[in-house]
Amino acid sequence: MLLVIGGAFQGKLDTASHLSGIPKEKFLDGRSCPFEEVFRGSGIHHFEEYIRRWIKEGKNTEELTERLKKENPAIVVVMREVGYGIVPMDAFERDFRERTGRVGCELARTAGKVVRVICGIGTVIKND
Repeated sequence: MLLVIGGAFQGKLDTASHLSGIPKEKFLDGRSCPFEEVFRGSGIHHFEEYIRRWIKEGKNTEELTERLKKENPAIVVVMREVGYGIVPMDAFERDFRERTGRVGCELARTAGKVVRVICGIGTVIKND
């Protein structure tokens, strides 16, 4: 698994496409792709929004990470870092941020490579 993380509008998808060789248009869009597609696709961007949708469906995020690691261990995951800034007043948003952070931590633990992108520059923070 390749995990590409960073803030909004930092060039994560460009970096993921360059590193993986997967054209940007082939990445699933986590904001709208069918839930089961992530377990078969080669790459997904906006993964944090996929997690948001998953939570809103009442699904377990631990199940998501376990299934993803088992069923699609070679996927390229592009994920915005959501844990910075002011803590939201809304209970769902706080829960979403915490659960998304935990998913990111688990994926980073098992990923072969983790790259953080800032200003379009990817910095490798893990490379097994």
